[in-house]
Amino acid sequence: MSSIAASPSPDGPAVVLQVLPRLVAGGAERGAVDVAGAIAAAGGTAIVASRGGPMVRELARLGVEHVELPLDSRNPIVMRANVGRLLRLIEHHGVDIVHARSRAPAWSAYLAARRAGCRFVTTFHGAYTAGNWLKRRYNGVMAKGDRVIAVSDFIAGLLRSDYGVEADRLRVIHRGVDFELFDPERVSAERVIQLATRWRLPDGVPVVMLPGRFTRLKGQHVLIEAVARLGERDLRCLLIGPEPERPGYRREIEGLIARRRLDGRVHIIDDCRDMPAAYKLADVVVSASVGPESFGRTIAEAQAMGRPVVASDHGGAREQAAVGRMVWLTPPGDAAALAAAIGQALDLSPAERKRLAPEAIAAVRARYAKEAMCADTLAVYRELLEAATAPAPAARADETAQPLATGP
Repeated sequence: MSSIAASPSPDGPAVVLQVLPRLVAGGAERGAVDVAGAIAAAGGTAIVASRGGPMVRELARLGVEHVELPLDSRNPIVMRANVGRLLRLIEHHGVDIVHARSRAPAWSAYLAARRAGCRFVTTFHGAYTAGNWLKRRYNGVMAKGDRVIAVSDFIAGLLRSDYGVEADRLRVIHRGVDFELFDPERVSAERVIQLATRWRLPDGVPVVMLPGRFTRLKGQHVLIEAVARLGERDLRCLLIGPEPERPGYRREIEGLIARRRLDGRVHIIDDCRDMPAAYKLADVVVSASVGPESFGRTIAEAQAMGRPVVASDHGGAREQAAVGRMVWLTPPGDAAALAAAIGQALDLSPAERKRLAPEAIAAVRARYAKEAMCADTLAVYRELLEAATAPAPAARADETAQPLATGP
């Protein structure tokens, strides 16, 4: 990885600018922070531009510069202005590579990178819907990179079939798990007890947990219906996710909990700063997404902690189920099937858990290490740096038009 420090110009180490809407909890954000740290550790210069958020503090601890820009905006006027803002940032820092991780900032970053003559990389983090040609064109910026990174084999298939990304530009780099954090041997009983006490969980009652943002995609409503179908089975269900910017779905979930008379069994947790301990506290972790997720990071994290997982049978979850040893797959949106699978996972005996957990941990460690993700990403940067003597492709006339702002 050390060769990332080599720049195509004599002015200093290679400079990589990553752009994304915000730095809040999520796979794209986690990847950006981890890769920024790897760039800095390898002797390069890492810069991250976004609207900001709580993860800016992590960049500061890594010695990585964060530049606050309105890159979360989908307003065409703001997006056009962001082209100039990013161009000035690129020129000021002598950026060699621009790496975009979301569509709205990618449009601005793409045009700025082409005008500056630097290389452009994208990471396709989502299984974006494309109901019409306008949406497909908007999504298509994520397929314009000199290198296009897919976070799963599932996403790589979409990039080939739907966006025509050629093999020489496409790279599959799975999301990585930090095994120094997500290691059951490193999570003390005291940390788990602290969470259980804070959340007022009774001793000995099984815990079913769904971590994820409060959006319909994540399927919290399906899990609530599944818990209702489990009848009088004694358990506690935790929905862990930050307060959403748009609270409508969260209010819908609260109403559904009340209608199903699950107030004492289903709890919404706004803030969890110790997710490894939360996973260790859980008896079953659920990923109930109703639409296919590109990867499903919580599935890998939960298995790394030796926890059984019940997930929807689509998208990146299928790949992780094939790798893992403790994953049940259920039809998306099927509350009855989800309830049955949760019941089976809860019925695992202590001896079965003790036998299966090491197998799950070993399988996930072999495939989804954060270090491998960072090394593979830096290898993509090296490819482009070594080819930097070739001229970067110029923007075509039709690509200078203002993109349609139809999603993040």
